[in-house]
Amino acid sequence: MTLQNLLAIRRLLAHAPDATGIHKLLEAARRNLADARVAEISTDNRFDAAYKCVMQCAMLGLWASGYRTATSQPGHHQTAIQCLTLTMGVPLATVIVLDALRKQRNLSDYEGDPISGAALASCLDEAGKLLAHTEQWLRAHHSRLLGEA
Repeated sequence: MTLQNLLAIRRLLAHAPDATGIHKLLEAARRNLADARVAEISTDNRFDAAYKCVMQCAMLGLWASGYRTATSQPGHHQTAIQCLTLTMGVPLATVIVLDALRKQRNLSDYEGDPISGAALASCLDEAGKLLAHTEQWLRAHHSRLLGEA
């Protein structure tokens, strides 16, 4: 599956990236990761903040590539995460881990399952690595969107 195929089946929509939007979303991802590291917050909310950072990074990859998810369709989180291999070259093994975190988030949000310390640690680690990768990728491939042209 390519980004163009996902556009054709309306899982993705065309998006014109702009530096202001990229900057705001990147700053939001940084804030969410910082919040996720605050030990005084519950495990569940720390996990949510770290997961939000992951999703914001996935959105940054799509936006900078000229796409966005069709949020009116179910599964847009899954689509965004799975597109990481196509947008930012994230290894499939990492995408599988991120998708497992998405499933854990769904169980917590929609069924009330508590987040374990191990799941939180994994989400924090993956979010930190993905944010660093996203920042490097944006600098290398879309520096104009960072105001670094």
